Amino acid sequence: MLPDPLVSRHYDLPTIWFHWAVALLVLVQWVIAQVIDWFPSGMPRVEARSVHISLGLCLAILLAARILWRATRGRVLPPADKGALQTLVKTVHYALYALLIAMVLVGIFLVYVRGDNFFGLFTVPAFDPNNKALRDNIGELHGTIATIILILAGLHASAGLIHHYLWHDGVLRRMLPGAN
Repeated sequence: MLPDPLVSRHYDLPTIWFHWAVALLVLVQWVIAQVIDWFPSGMPRVEARSVHISLGLCLAILLAARILWRATRGRVLPPADKGALQTLVKTVHYALYALLIAMVLVGIFLVYVRGDNFFGLFTVPAFDPNNKALRDNIGELHGTIATIILILAGLHASAGLIHHYLWHDGVLRRMLPGAN
């Protein structure tokens, strides 16, 4: 596939920054979620979970800012693909946005269902303290959404690498700061 000069144009710097910040924060959150239970019960685990919750709130703010920026001022580039492939690309992007929003909302609800202690400063009262099944189900939903996000993000990244290394069309460079 020959490089298309329109495809090589870059996204604006805030769009690029939001993209990579969200991607990094999602990865950090997933790693933290994998190791929270390794911390001893008590304050070490409370602090680890509190970091996860805090970063989840940061993700919520970052995601809201990204969506607002994209809707109002972010640079819109012409599609890199056409037809069914472009429909698939749009579907994956919208699915990632929807899943990230769902992840944040389910995470907030999980804090409420569990009744988490936040850095020992205060405790969010548990919605139904004796309902372990509800806690487990919401926690499982949170984890399932995370898994789906990672799968879709992996496909998204793979598509970027295919564009870069196989098709040599400049699509990946559009989302890299300072790339030509």
